[in-house]
Amino acid sequence: MKTVYDFTVKDRQGNEVSLAEYHGKVLLIVNTATGCGFTPHYDPLEAMYKEYKEQGFEILDFPCNQFAGQAPGSDDEIHEFCTLKFGTEFPQFAKIDVNGDTADPLFAFLAAEKPFESFGKGVKAAMMSKIFNANNKKFGDKAYIKWNFTKFLIDREGKVVARFEPTVDMDVVKKAVAELL
Repeated sequence: MKTVYDFTVKDRQGNEVSLAEYHGKVLLIVNTATGCGFTPHYDPLEAMYKEYKEQGFEILDFPCNQFAGQAPGSDDEIHEFCTLKFGTEFPQFAKIDVNGDTADPLFAFLAAEKPFESFGKGVKAAMMSKIFNANNKKFGDKAYIKWNFTKFLIDREGKVVARFEPTVDMDVVKKAVAELL
């Protein structure tokens, strides 16, 4: 059975990184953007990282510019923005695509393991449904991720156990992480 440990990604300098390096840790894998309405998620993500890092928790940040061009900078510019504005210390990888023919294989795998269900209920969810339908129709059946700050929770064996859309309250995400630790 395939796990996230079977994948290799690129760090910000373009070096190959095997996710097997994270074996035995609880992971939260996130596609991010610096100019998105959900960019403030960096604050609770960093707080969670600081609180749980010593217990074997890692956040893996993958910037993506496929959603309304909301991550236009270079890898270094994005990293500088995140560290200066939000004080992020968790690993940030090279910018990737998460949808379409150029989608990173890791994100295609994550989405196959935990497909999109919905943005939930309420005003934010209704708004997001309209936006993502317009943006993602160009990717067809390869529209794996619906928007920035989609989060995948991985257990210590490398299995995908949950998917959180950006509309999910960060307290719900934190509770799920704590339960795995």
